[in-house]
Formats: sequence, structure tokens, C-alpha cells
Amino acid sequence: MGTVAKDRQMITYLKGFSKKKDSFMSSVAQADGGGRALWTIPLSLRDFPETEARVAAALKVAKRQPKGAAGRRLKRLLIRLQYNGSRRYFARHSGTLALCWNGMTGSRRVFMEGARDAGVSKLHAELAPFPGRMQLDHTGVNARGSLPRDPRFYLSWAEGRPERLGEGWRALGANLTARASRRSDVGQVSGEDLAGEKFLFVPLQVPNDSQITMFSGWVGSVENMLAVLAEVSKSLPDGWHIRIKEHPSAKTSLAEPLAQAVATSKGRLIVDNLTDTFEQVRASRGVITINSSVGLQAFFYDKPVITLGEAFFVLPGLVCSAAGIGDLAQLMEEAESLSFDASLRAAFMSYLDEVHFPRVSVDPDSAVRIDENAAKMRIQAARAGLGH
Repeated sequence: MGTVAKDRQMITYLKGFSKKKDSFMSSVAQADGGGRALWTIPLSLRDFPETEARVAAALKVAKRQPKGAAGRRLKRLLIRLQYNGSRRYFARHSGTLALCWNGMTGSRRVFMEGARDAGVSKLHAELAPFPGRMQLDHTGVNARGSLPRDPRFYLSWAEGRPERLGEGWRALGANLTARASRRSDVGQVSGEDLAGEKFLFVPLQVPNDSQITMFSGWVGSVENMLAVLAEVSKSLPDGWHIRIKEHPSAKTSLAEPLAQAVATSKGRLIVDNLTDTFEQVRASRGVITINSSVGLQAFFYDKPVITLGEAFFVLPGLVCSAAGIGDLAQLMEEAESLSFDASLRAAFMSYLDEVHFPRVSVDPDSAVRIDENAAKMRIQAARAGLGH
């Protein structure tokens, strides 16, 4: 394997090729006294015993799935070379810490798994669901993050601190706005008055996003979710419906499966791609999602939330988790009485605010920078071995 480099404790990060990603990761490295940026993932032909399993897992959740047998072979070969190369790189630079944007799918996944298998600490970076915040976590992002999944943890953390059960966490959503649309058929405009309507709102997600490919649970896909909603909508109380909006960043339309679901539902599903997402959240009686950040953001509007997949906010009392189509149909029958634990939500959201999502600033040139102390705290946690 060659000579192992006795690097000082430093950060090696894989370029994200966007100003936001690269400036953020650079600021994390600067908080540690500097770092090394890799423009490409290292390559190596020689396999490890774990290579086959790591490649298969990464290929399964790759955002860009290859077309045809030849494309799949080439993609598999590339990911294999990248895993082998990353692991050998980090074995040679054992004093470094691996930092990557997301790092949960495809090539970036094997980059981070190569680091882990070489015994190197790691940090995952990602957007946060709130303005002015980012994710920086030693175990992963979103459902793979380090947040405890026991409601008692958050209530214990808030115990004896009335401000942690108060309203301060709502400032996280003060500048929250709906995502700008990249599509002409999906908008964010002020819509019709929905105040008197009895409906549950479903903000669809990008079908090939890692939140879906990795964490969609029993529902499996956005398309299957639509078919499920068409069936369970029949269990809603009289006068209720489900209102659906496509994701404004989705590159392809779901018009065909949406039309089929609407027809199957016999009027219980309505597609509204134009009305502002948060106007629909505000007017709704609750939100249904696989694991969209809109489900978490619905907390600001005091809405009950039903989740179908895995997410860091899927805790009893925060949301209603449907473990299958039967559970979901039962929740539809109980739509008028859906609820949540307001004290737990306050404690959980206060924890996200005060502890979990670090603050960032944006320079005039659009560079994103993390608070230095927050970066150092997370780097220390990663080096302490918490990410293995």
C-alpha cells in the first residue's frame, strides 16, 4: 500500500463544484487551520474484501441510474475504482478527516465509505431545512444524522429551562419562503382562498432524491405514493380531500401518474401546482409526506404531520408515522382528530435551533461560512470516533 503519510490533523474535502458547497466546506477546513481540496475522487484497480458489497450498495442508491446493461457495467466499474482509490488514499493519509457534500449516494458514498474503512474520521455537509443554517454531522445527513430518536431525550434536555419549551424556536422559520420553481408548470403564486377547505396537503418530492432512494420505506417511490394516496383518500371523512403539489425542482413531470391517481380517487385528490407551497400548508388541516422538509416546516404552522418514510423528525408525538397502507387508511379516517405534542415539538425544535444545525453567514459574493466554534465542535466530535 506504500508509505503512510503522517499528516497533521487536517481536513480533506471533495469539491462540490458550486459556490455554496465549496465555500461552506472550505470554511469548515479553515476553522481547523486549513485543509486539502480534492477535485476528483482517487481511483484504484485493486479490490478490497469489502469492495463488491460497497459498490453494490452505492450503485443501488445512485441518483443517476445507468441505462442499459453496458451503462450499468461502466457505472459499476467507475464506483469500484473510486471506492478502491478513496480507501487507499485515506490509508496513506491517516491523519486527515474526510469531508464531503451529502456523501450518501453513488460516488460520494464510496468516497466516504473508503475513508471510514481506512479508519479515518468523517463529516457530512448538507443544506438544512431552515434559512441561515446548514448540516454538518459525523454520522450522515437527514435520516442518517446523529440526532437521538427518543422523545425523552429532548424533553430531558429542556427540563428546567422554560425558554426551551417556549416560542423562541419559531424564529428559525422567520425567513422561510417556498422554493423558487424551475418549471413553468409549477409555481409559487398567491392562490385561491383555501381557508374553508378541509384537506390534507401533500408536497411531492424529487423522485430520484436520496431522501426517496434511501429513506422512502414501505411506500418505495413517489409514484407508488400517489397510487397509495388514491386508495386511502376513500377513507377520508365526507367533504375532505387530499391536495397535491409537485416539487418545483423536479426535472420531469409526474403528470401521468398524477392523472391516474386523480381518476382512481374519484374526486378525493386535487392537484394544485401553482399555489404557493406554504399557503397550502397554512390552509391545510395537516401534511402528508414521505420525509420532505416541508413536513418539518409545517411545525411552524402548528399542523399535524403524517410521515410514510424515514426522517430525523419521525418521533412519536412530533408526527404520526404510518407503517403501511392500513395505518395510513386509519389515519385518514381520523383526519378530524389528528394531533401532536406541542411541548415535545418545542423542545425538539429548540434543540435543532440551539445545538444541531450550525449558523452560517453569507458573504456579499455569495460565499457561505460556518460559525468557527460550531465547526470546531463538530470536528472534535468526529475525531473523537463518534462517526465510526
